[in-house]
Amino acid sequence: MAWNEPGGNSNNQDPWGNRNNNKGGGRQGPPDLDEALRKLQDNLNGIFGGKKKPSGKGGGFGVVLLALVLLGAFWLYNAIYVVDEQEQAVILRFGKYHQTVGPGLNIYFPPIESKFQHNVTRERAYSRQGPMLTEDENIIEVPLTVQYKISNLQDFVLNVDGPEISLQHATESALRHVVGSTVMDQVLTEGRELLAVDVHERLQRFLDLYRTGIAVTQVNVQNAQAPREVQEAFDDVIRAREDEQREKNNAETYANGVVPEARGLAQRILEEANGYRDEVIARAEGESERFTKLLAEYRKAPEVTRQRLYLETMEEMYSNSSKVLLSGDKGQNSLMYLPLDKLMENRGAAAAPVRAAESAAPASGADVPVSTETLSRTLRSRSR
Repeated sequence: MAWNEPGGNSNNQDPWGNRNNNKGGGRQGPPDLDEALRKLQDNLNGIFGGKKKPSGKGGGFGVVLLALVLLGAFWLYNAIYVVDEQEQAVILRFGKYHQTVGPGLNIYFPPIESKFQHNVTRERAYSRQGPMLTEDENIIEVPLTVQYKISNLQDFVLNVDGPEISLQHATESALRHVVGSTVMDQVLTEGRELLAVDVHERLQRFLDLYRTGIAVTQVNVQNAQAPREVQEAFDDVIRAREDEQREKNNAETYANGVVPEARGLAQRILEEANGYRDEVIARAEGESERFTKLLAEYRKAPEVTRQRLYLETMEEMYSNSSKVLLSGDKGQNSLMYLPLDKLMENRGAAAAPVRAAESAAPASGADVPVSTETLSRTLRSRSR
């Protein structure tokens, strides 16, 4: 039978086994929420100097002690910190730089001190892309990636408000300056590596000037290209320039093949002319020396010298002559072979010496005085 049915519970007990205490007797019922709130209010009033019931003596001190313990535990939990091998921490005391803490277990004292902890070995990356105006007034898209890390945590924390934002602005400035000082062909082709080096140097100078505590490790300039609106016309220009370069290379190849050959031929002609000049000079000097010595001998024995010159001249003349002398003996009837082709070839070469010898020979075999001029002409004809 249910406890609240009429006559079912003679002892007037509630479900918790308590008797009805309407008359002030018996055991207490379940905890009253209003009573618990009143007790908490009394304790708080005791903490802050308010009045509390006499039955609450000693309870306020326990709550205060518990609150202090919890507050101390929370402070100690926040004050103790661990710095990893890749990290550093900057401690500020009353807002002023106090120290830089390395790896290990450490403690600081907030709110007197404040802590800034960062990873100083991890490389970070920043990428940007945008239109740039080159030196020859062409607009191109230049994608860029900057890799950096923290080199000085104190400068990174204290000197600049938002050092990474300053890095972005400095990158934009350095890139625009370098691209604006470079023509489009260099940015698009072989000049990209040099462009990255220049941007790296200028960007690091900016960051060092600002004392941001950031070190740029690498700058990568990716494939630059023209804006999409003019990409087709830009490709046509690139192809035209490639054709121009190819034609220049072909012309240079042809010039490299022809010019050395022409120079060699010109050098050979010069060498032959120099050789001919040296030969003529040497022959003239030799003939002059020979004539001088022959003149001295002629003065010693004119008759003998004239006879010897005449014989030598005739010998040389007839040896190169194309004429054939046949004996007119009637008793001989022999058939002779005449090499007419060889005779015709030698005829022109032998005409000049024959005329010189005939002019130098005596008219009737008598002793005719030979002048120095005649002797010189005879020697010159022999030399030819």
